[in-house]
Amino acid sequence: MLVGILLATVAMVLNSFGALLQAAGARRATRTRPAAIQPRYIAGVSVDFVAWGCAVLALRVLPVFAVQAIIGGTIALTAVVSARMIGVPLPVRNRIAVAVCLAGLVMVAASAGSEQPPVRPRGVDVVLLVSLLLLAVAVLILRQGKHAWPLALLSGLGFGGTALSVRAAHVQTGEGFDLALLLGQPSTYLVVGFWLVGMIGYTAALSRGEVGAVTAVFTVTEVLVPGMVGIQLLGDPVRPGWEWVLAVGLAAALAGTVVIAKAPPLQPPRAR
Repeated sequence: MLVGILLATVAMVLNSFGALLQAAGARRATRTRPAAIQPRYIAGVSVDFVAWGCAVLALRVLPVFAVQAIIGGTIALTAVVSARMIGVPLPVRNRIAVAVCLAGLVMVAASAGSEQPPVRPRGVDVVLLVSLLLLAVAVLILRQGKHAWPLALLSGLGFGGTALSVRAAHVQTGEGFDLALLLGQPSTYLVVGFWLVGMIGYTAALSRGEVGAVTAVFTVTEVLVPGMVGIQLLGDPVRPGWEWVLAVGLAAALAGTVVIAKAPPLQPPRAR
């Protein structure tokens, strides 16, 4: 379990720096040079891919909501580093919101049980496939608009879907590693589909909004919604008697995210 926590923490740090690099690349995108060929964006995607690999390994031993909650620390790290990069202090209100959000995510992670569910319920792949198709359509529609937060929310659901698909595959294969069994189940390929939808939505959100607010909506959506689905759909365990801790943590994380998302973008100091 400790190894899973360490891997999820590494994924959190890498996600933060990947987000900052992708945001810098997305802002430099033009019609002739889209974000996909911007060096900083490519570097950010590469960092995110390594972070995703760490998260996949963590999901072998921890429930979805525990891994995603640890990765939720991306909110704080991204907000602090982003403020320092442009040379302004993080407003007090934002600091409080980040602290409340992180406290909630810690409570969510702490409420995770240690045992792995032994059997995957039937119909999991069908539910995930339908969810993927609906998300893909929604992202394509909302890319035509100018608002960042709906795209950030959908991208969080997309990447959260990758976590659910990975966890579903691990539950099916059990503690060992069976390549033939892994390649023979639909959830393995759903991982790719959810990742693509999440990446497209995240890139579009970063080109429309401030990186701190986008990351806040994206991260908490990625933590909360798939985490709760994992409990119901995959049987991810909650510590006995800790249900109230989970509920309070969810409320705190949501409240902090709303404040961060509504905060005005940070502006660099004016030159004198």
